[in-house]
Amino acid sequence: MKLRTLTLTAALSVFAFSQVANATNVTGAGASFPQPIYVQWAMNYKSETGNQVNYQSIGSSGGVKQIISRTVDFGASDSPMKEELKKNELIQFPTVIGGVVPVVNIEGIEPGQLKLTGELLSDIYLGNITKWNDEKIKAINPDLNLPDGRITTVFRADGSGTSFIFTHYLSQVSRDWKEKVGAANTVKWPTSASGAAGKGNEGVSIYVGRVKNSIGYVEYAYAKQNKMSYVQLKNAAGNFVLPSQKSFAAAANVDWRKTKGFSLVLTNQSDAEAWPLAAATFILIPKEVSDKQRGETVLNFFDWAYRKGDEQAQKLDYVPLPENVKELVREEWKNINLK
Repeated sequence: MKLRTLTLTAALSVFAFSQVANATNVTGAGASFPQPIYVQWAMNYKSETGNQVNYQSIGSSGGVKQIISRTVDFGASDSPMKEELKKNELIQFPTVIGGVVPVVNIEGIEPGQLKLTGELLSDIYLGNITKWNDEKIKAINPDLNLPDGRITTVFRADGSGTSFIFTHYLSQVSRDWKEKVGAANTVKWPTSASGAAGKGNEGVSIYVGRVKNSIGYVEYAYAKQNKMSYVQLKNAAGNFVLPSQKSFAAAANVDWRKTKGFSLVLTNQSDAEAWPLAAATFILIPKEVSDKQRGETVLNFFDWAYRKGDEQAQKLDYVPLPENVKELVREEWKNINLK
């Protein structure tokens, strides 16, 4: 068959025919951050089109490795790629905005009651603060009965975009963290000897739920679904804010056209209402797709999600992309060669 590049308009017209003619199964893998919404979208998409999208929550690093090796149809990552996009002949685009939230298991502490700053988070994960009734924590939480209990830090065991977001933020607010640990999908945790490592957002949620006086970090949907006690955080404007769609959207009020490959990190934004740990999550697909029908199905799925998935995203506490950003993504899709 002669190779040809489909424009987006032509591709979408073929998608409509493909849905009627026969169902196609495609596979994606990667970040656990967006797993709740990808699973929900996939269920509704299959019901409407007959095409099945299987998504494996294996962590951002795993998703990147699998799409580079072309063992999946699309990869998913919360840490945006930059120079690596060209090297690995990939296209990257965002799907939704969400937030990473610190969660705690402290007796008597309800969701949103405990206040923390980025500096305090850094000191806890560096091992400089080891008890909840430390004077620095009590100073901004004078009305809370904080226990004389040793803090157990919980972190990701796998290569994780959620960890990248968390450590990138800590590097922004703490020189010690930046110099001693840094920001990456996988880091050497200073409290690893006394802490606990969980696989995926799911694993961290389970550990924090079981271990008294623990603290971890998960995507907001996991915190809500598991009724976990998330914290207030002091943002770059000096305000204590709660995680919410409103505070995530405030952090995402940026110009996506200024970056190549949509490579934006949304942590520590200056807006007065911004959640400090806001983040976009990204999809990676090859520029050259060898199986035309599978490639069409992947693009059709995300186009369908952009057109019909916003309400589902909001119900799971994600923020849909603005329409102008969706159009920028659709323009980017025109660079994909469907053979």
